[in-house]
Amino acid sequence: MTQNFFQSFILLILVTDPFGSVPIFVSALKNVAPARRWRVVVRECAIAFALLLLFMFFGKHFLVALQLSEVSLRIGGGVILFLIALRMVFPQEGGIFGDAEGDHEPFIVPLAIPLLAGPSALATVLLFSSDSRMDVAIHVAALTAVAVVWLIVLLSAERLQRVLGIRAMTAFERLMGLILTAMSVEMLLAGIRDYLKTLS
Repeated sequence: MTQNFFQSFILLILVTDPFGSVPIFVSALKNVAPARRWRVVVRECAIAFALLLLFMFFGKHFLVALQLSEVSLRIGGGVILFLIALRMVFPQEGGIFGDAEGDHEPFIVPLAIPLLAGPSALATVLLFSSDSRMDVAIHVAALTAVAVVWLIVLLSAERLQRVLGIRAMTAFERLMGLILTAMSVEMLLAGIRDYLKTLS
């Protein structure tokens, strides 16, 4: 139980990458009044949490409606995670999800979606769909713990960037990208193994 919680927690931290989001949050909120910034962060984290929770509970129905198998989702999720991990290890202009700069207060896009609840995170929580109440409880607890980490990290985003510096934040993001690469390959291989079993 503890191991499953820890694995789910680490995977969600990696795919949502709150530490790598710090520079983008700082940039997106620079034109927002300092007194409102914490409210914007809390609102965006709450929206992302609600969306991921929705996908977690109704993920299986979503798959059935689209006639998708869990195997195909696992393989597709592994591919998406791998591509995101590559962008974390080898940064491109505009960041992982493209240019997130704007002149107005951000709402839902790009901070909640796709920065926190992006394609990789949605694919990951869809994989968490389960008939077991214990598994559901573990995954909900892991997602809740991750949301708390989002709040802690992003509410102190400006201070973190000042203290650690851009180089340290970049190095940390690349390290997370390397770990995510290994996890995405493992997810992809697991999906391929499950698919090969259906052929025999």
